[in-house]
Amino acid sequence: MLGALTLSALAPAGSAAAAPAAPTPKAASTGLQKEFAAAADEFHVPVSVLMGVAYQESQWEGHKGEYNTEGGYGVMNLTDVTPSMVAQGGAGAVGRHDLTDSTADPALHTLTAAAKLTGASAAQLRTDERQNIRGGAALLASYEKAVTDGTPTDAGQWYGAVAKYSQYSDRSAAKSFADHVFSAISQGAERQTAAGQQLQLNAEPTVKPDSGQLGKLGLKQTAKAPAECPHGVKCTFDPVDPNANNHQVANGPDGRGGIRYIVIHDTEESYEDTIKQFKDPKSVTSAHYVMQSATGDVTQMVPTKDVSFHAGNYWFNMHSVGIEHEGFAAEGAKWYTGKQYQATADLVKYLSKKNHIPLDRQHIIGHDNVPGPNSAGVSGMHWDPGPYWDWDRFMQMVGKGSPKSTGRAPAVGSAITIAPNFARNKQTVQVCNDPSGAPKPCTSQTEPSNFLYVRTAPNKKAPLFGDPAIHSGSAGTNHINDWGNTVQAGQQFVVADAKPGWTAIWYSGSKVWFPNPRGMNTKPAKGATILTAKKGTKSAPVYGMAYPQPSEYPQGLAPDTFEALSMYKVPAGQAYVTNAAPVHADDFFKVTPQRPESKLVTGSKTYYTIQYNHRVALLDSADTKVVPQGGGHDNTPPHDGGGQPAANTSSTQLTGNTSLAHPISDMAPTGKSPADAAPAPDVTGKLASTGSDPLTPWTIAGSVAALAGGTGLVWATRRRSRWGAQH
Repeated sequence: MLGALTLSALAPAGSAAAAPAAPTPKAASTGLQKEFAAAADEFHVPVSVLMGVAYQESQWEGHKGEYNTEGGYGVMNLTDVTPSMVAQGGAGAVGRHDLTDSTADPALHTLTAAAKLTGASAAQLRTDERQNIRGGAALLASYEKAVTDGTPTDAGQWYGAVAKYSQYSDRSAAKSFADHVFSAISQGAERQTAAGQQLQLNAEPTVKPDSGQLGKLGLKQTAKAPAECPHGVKCTFDPVDPNANNHQVANGPDGRGGIRYIVIHDTEESYEDTIKQFKDPKSVTSAHYVMQSATGDVTQMVPTKDVSFHAGNYWFNMHSVGIEHEGFAAEGAKWYTGKQYQATADLVKYLSKKNHIPLDRQHIIGHDNVPGPNSAGVSGMHWDPGPYWDWDRFMQMVGKGSPKSTGRAPAVGSAITIAPNFARNKQTVQVCNDPSGAPKPCTSQTEPSNFLYVRTAPNKKAPLFGDPAIHSGSAGTNHINDWGNTVQAGQQFVVADAKPGWTAIWYSGSKVWFPNPRGMNTKPAKGATILTAKKGTKSAPVYGMAYPQPSEYPQGLAPDTFEALSMYKVPAGQAYVTNAAPVHADDFFKVTPQRPESKLVTGSKTYYTIQYNHRVALLDSADTKVVPQGGGHDNTPPHDGGGQPAANTSSTQLTGNTSLAHPISDMAPTGKSPADAAPAPDVTGKLASTGSDPLTPWTIAGSVAALAGGTGLVWATRRRSRWGAQH
């Protein structure tokens, strides 16, 4: 829960806090330069200070009334973070009881304070550039009066107010923000905005900022712990703001339910800007690590014992470590460098050994493989690191390359691993926006890729499969962000049918086809476990997360809710692959001043993680049964169904004890099924814990926006919104 600043600090009592009369409406000026001068004059703020703060906050971009990655509006980044922003953002905290509390901090609502100081409405402050600039000027003036009891004309005497405007609770972070502002004032700045306006901040090299004013703000210095990195990797620890709502403190990895996944992301912005974004006290997204492209340098920002909001799904955030990579998904091959791959591979091996995470593609996943937390959130889930992250190369670097293809078509009923040759697998996509987020005509791009398209029939002219979460019955597209019709290197599926040169698999509740002459794009998935809906049912529900039942929460802890994904199911007769024993439903309650130790609540129900489509999903073990593979990679004639039925082997029969938890870290070694795994120790009562990724470009071409289905678009030229649809 955030709470470093108080509303009284934002709006001092007395005449300083009195709101001026509401301004007389006038036609909006087209010149931001004039609006900065007018607001500076009205509130007695040096214009260089006002423009310098706006330059640092937004590069003078107003983003047309849309909120940015911090829940901020306009060139002055006036914040107004709502529970819905967090629910659909990096946290993916849909259904959680504490959303209102988590967004209550005044630092997340500077727009409200600005409205009181100016008399302008919240709507005006969001959408009207003039009112937004007035709001920022009023806030700066109120902060300055709290520091100096006045509004001096000397810009250097506004250092404390500028540091306060950042809302940082950490002294070093607030100092860094103010230093950047005064560097711009000293050196000057000039920029043309996306709307075509030319703005200039004249250089004032004689300004001497009074940095001693920091001592009047009551800020604390955050202690920096050693980075959790392997030897040989250049790694520093630069923590997120301790009061930011982009992470949660736990007692340790077991205290948040154990780490089962490592999630690979890309930043869609620079290394430096990503770190800056995560450190912002208003940020609601973060990652455990950020990897630089050119050098392979690493910055750790959240301890691995704690929950980082990176994946857009709270339950998966509870159980994962998030690694951001400087780069742009549409230009992956240009950004994912050898140094970056190697540093990440070394880090992943280190984290795997430390947390007992299997080194396979079922546990080392992309953000594009994480399921939506609820039905409404599925279509807007991010698709990074995208089609150009070389999964085969990366898995070889961590020492777990795929087995070689047998050169024969796979048998119906068998489990297969998708394994195209990255260099030779050139796929064509449509790219409809550039990395800066600026719209442009859609262009075709053919590059080596990690995926294969899936179609509705064994014919290259057959329609692409349209995922029901994205297309509602229509055909899929080859847009680069249409994850609903692709299978990716390392993913595992069950063969549903075969035709010369083509293989069909069960996928997203349907049968889909991809080219596979002589099995060149697949390899055997030896040891994989195949699941179907249990006997006597028409289908099994599919879930994006798994909380305990309401009755299983102890007194004093409010239950969180979840439900099946309405557009998905596993129909009877279809089959899907899992590579881990089922795990118990669980939920995390963070450390708070009232609760010095985090709390993990473990439920009685158990869930399998399956490869459902391009993303993984969860199945209640009570709804499923395990069936044997229908055959190996050979020329066995195709047959209907997903293998021969077997006796119902629910989690109770697999373990012999429904009270025992089976964390993925305790699963059987590769090659063994969950039925062969030794029961894990009982974790009932252990302490355990949420999700997202720097966000999406603020403007998206119409066809792509419709495809992604997101509405929370972002603001700056090279920043992504963790609350919107990606790219």
